[in-house]
Amino acid sequence: MTSALEETTFSFSRDVPARPPERRREARYLTILRVGTLIVDGRRELCLIRNISAGGLMAHVYSTFEEGQRLSVELKTNDQVSGSVTWCDGSNIGVGFDEPIDVEELLTVEPVLPNGWKPRLPRVEIDRLATLRVGAAIHWVNTRDISQGGIKIETDQPLEPGQEVVLSLEKFRPIPGAVRWYQDGFAGIAFNQVIPFRELMIWLKES
Repeated sequence: MTSALEETTFSFSRDVPARPPERRREARYLTILRVGTLIVDGRRELCLIRNISAGGLMAHVYSTFEEGQRLSVELKTNDQVSGSVTWCDGSNIGVGFDEPIDVEELLTVEPVLPNGWKPRLPRVEIDRLATLRVGAAIHWVNTRDISQGGIKIETDQPLEPGQEVVLSLEKFRPIPGAVRWYQDGFAGIAFNQVIPFRELMIWLKES
């Protein structure tokens, strides 16, 4: 069975991300999550950030936390954001920030890091209708998240990996691409060309 891809998801919402839904047992997940650092009572420990919004984040942690516990989160360039634990669910916790963060600034990444490694393009959570042209047929789809390099959609129309498509979002130019994967009504589409960062951010804020 094709693995489902799980990556860190970003949102401009000021709400703290909710508890994760239960996974289907038969699904296999490939985890490519952003690593963060938690500072708790003077100690530092790593975590995997599953979702992040202007108001908080959901993280996979490796020690025990309690609701209301104070901590700081190190997200980028050693900047620390203070907050508190809003919920605990097994190895996942929700953290509410004391002050909203600038998600756009957090999304910016260097094209190539000093060690030559090229980071993955961050994904932003969205919920908008779009049309998908597959050959001569046009289908309505729901969009779930987008990055400069691709998009995740929900569709009633089965798709085949490798199919060439054109995605049309409201107030945005048509975007040609190809189906990368399809599973249980969801599909990943890779764009033929990377969307310029500023163009994507302007659309996300204005649409």
